[in-house]
Amino acid sequence: MRITALSKELGVSAMTIRRDIAELADKGLLKRVHGGAVSTSTLLSEPLFSVKSQMDIGLKDAIAQEAINLVSPGDVIAIGGGTTAYVFAQHLLESQQSSGVTILTNSIPVAELVQALESKDVEVIVTGGVITRSNSLVGPIADKVIASLRVNTVFLGTHSVSIPRGFLMPNSLEAATDMAMMDIADRTIILTDHTKWSSTSLSLFARFDQVDTVITDDGLDPDSVMKTRDLVKELVLAHQTEDEGEEANLDLGE
Repeated sequence: MRITALSKELGVSAMTIRRDIAELADKGLLKRVHGGAVSTSTLLSEPLFSVKSQMDIGLKDAIAQEAINLVSPGDVIAIGGGTTAYVFAQHLLESQQSSGVTILTNSIPVAELVQALESKDVEVIVTGGVITRSNSLVGPIADKVIASLRVNTVFLGTHSVSIPRGFLMPNSLEAATDMAMMDIADRTIILTDHTKWSSTSLSLFARFDQVDTVITDDGLDPDSVMKTRDLVKELVLAHQTEDEGEEANLDLGE
C-alpha cells in the first residue's frame, strides 16, 4: 500500500501514516518499503512473540486441548517455540496428564510457565542458545544439548505449511533446532492452525513423511484437508467451540 493513497483514504497526514507504518513494522505485522508498506504474508519475516500471542487465540486453545490427550503422566516430552506450542504447554500444565512429566524446551516462555508452578511435579530442561524474535533458543549450543537427550514425543509449531513440501520456519537456525528435536523423539506432532496453509517461509524443517500427527483446526479448507491426509500419517481437526471464539474476540478487544 502507498503512503499517499493511505493518507487520502484515512484523511490524515503522510507523516502520521509513516509513524504508524514504522510501529507496525517494529511488531512484525508489515514491512516498510520505499513509499509505503507490504504485507508480511508475502515475506519471510516473523512477528514478535508478544504480537503472535494475541492472534487466533481460540484456534490455539482448541488445538491444545486435542494435543494434551497425547501426553501421559511421567512422559518425557519436548516442546518447541512459538505461541501455539506455548498455549499447548499452558493447557498441559493445568491438566492431570502433566503429573511427573519432564519437559525439554527451547522456548523461554514455556520454561517460565513451568518455573512459576507452585507444584514442582514437572521438571523442565532448557536448551540454551541464541534468542529469536519468537523467544526461542536456537543455534549450535541448543542443538548440542538436544542431541545428548531422548524424548517420547516432540510438539512443534510451524510458521507455514507447504503442500507437498512440508513444514517451514522463517529462521534457518530455528528450523535446524526443530530438526534436532525431531531426531531425538520417538514421535513428532505438529500443532498449527489453518491459516498457516496460506503463508510462506524460508526454511523447511520437516517433510510430511517425517511427522506422525498434525493437529489443526476444522477451519482448514476441504481441499487442503484432503491433500494433507494423503501426505501425513494422521491429521486431527480440532473443533473451536463458540465459547472459545467469543473469548478470543474479547481478548482482542473486538
